[in-house]
Amino acid sequence: MSDGLPLFPLNTVLFPGIVLPLHVFEDRYRAMVRDLLALPPAADRQFGVVAIKVGYEVGARGVHTLQRTGCAALVTDVNANPNGTYELRVVGRRRFRVQRLDPSREYLRADVQWLGDPTGNDSATVLDVTATARNVFEEYRDTVEQLRGEDVLNGATPSDPVELSYTLAAALVINLAERQQLLEAPDVVTRLRLGTALMRAELRAIAALPSLPATSMARTQWSPN
Repeated sequence: MSDGLPLFPLNTVLFPGIVLPLHVFEDRYRAMVRDLLALPPAADRQFGVVAIKVGYEVGARGVHTLQRTGCAALVTDVNANPNGTYELRVVGRRRFRVQRLDPSREYLRADVQWLGDPTGNDSATVLDVTATARNVFEEYRDTVEQLRGEDVLNGATPSDPVELSYTLAAALVINLAERQQLLEAPDVVTRLRLGTALMRAELRAIAALPSLPATSMARTQWSPN
């Protein structure tokens, strides 16, 4: 497992700190899980989640094009089913950019460049942008809860800029391309500003159409692991 990061293409975007349950049933990804489980106990059992740009998760047509920016997923819980499939619980760790794909194995591997989350040197700007994003998210949470009868987030709204930026990205009712755009944001301030703009646009749409269904909303759980 030292020759590249295993990749799991999905029709979703994973963000650092976000918990994601997965049902693994395809032969190639069952093999990936078996390889991860065969690692020494102290090793990190992780793979990369990358969004599918063109193609499908399963079937003969399969994946044609992947996004180049993804998120490492740390396996925190595994349940093996009698039929050979697996139920995984993973948590997003850190972002990466694919440098080179290796399609020669049963499942994709990649050489990756790990990406940081710089906040910038202007602390006043970070504090101001974070406070604005947090206030708008509180309004967003209240509005959506009134429409759907359930919250979009378990727990309090984060105060930490990095944690808040990824919580917003995972909780908003947005399409796959917009989620990918948030993942690819070069720094935390950019991600928070983009998330704030998306929330304000959604709030305007809800105000114009009060019966607008908040579809595809998932209850988001943050984990610091």
